[in-house]
Amino acid sequence: MTWTVAPEPPDSPAATALWRAYYTEVSDRYYLLHEGHRTDPAELDREIAATTWDELRPSKGELLVARHDGEPAGTAGVRLLDAETAELKRVFIHESLRGKGGGQLLIQAAETTARALGATRLILDTRHDLKEARALYTRLGYEETAPHNDDPYAEHWFTKPLR
Repeated sequence: MTWTVAPEPPDSPAATALWRAYYTEVSDRYYLLHEGHRTDPAELDREIAATTWDELRPSKGELLVARHDGEPAGTAGVRLLDAETAELKRVFIHESLRGKGGGQLLIQAAETTARALGATRLILDTRHDLKEARALYTRLGYEETAPHNDDPYAEHWFTKPLR
């Protein structure tokens, strides 16, 4: 069983399917925790359709797709915020493949991508209920910081220098 990570257009069929899986999981977690119901599929469709993903296209950024044994398994987006700062976005690995090294490989590839874009640091935000993600970021050397944005869903902010 092997992992690969490569750039892919954010509107490719594989990326689109992974976006749907990502948004379904994070939306369901949020709605179940705060409102006691799953995501409305029509809302999910509207949100996905309303996003152009331009921020994850060269030269502004890049979308990386992880594959496990050739099958799409996860994503990570990198977007350049300024000449020195890139942001890690929408890190996702299918639940059935978590704990098998794909998340670490994907984040390391995102860090390499950020360096190639000229960034000297990578930042990200996440929610409190995404505890697996927070544990992974900490294990990979990300440090929790003061807020760097006012995203209403962000509850934890992290940064990592890219040396």
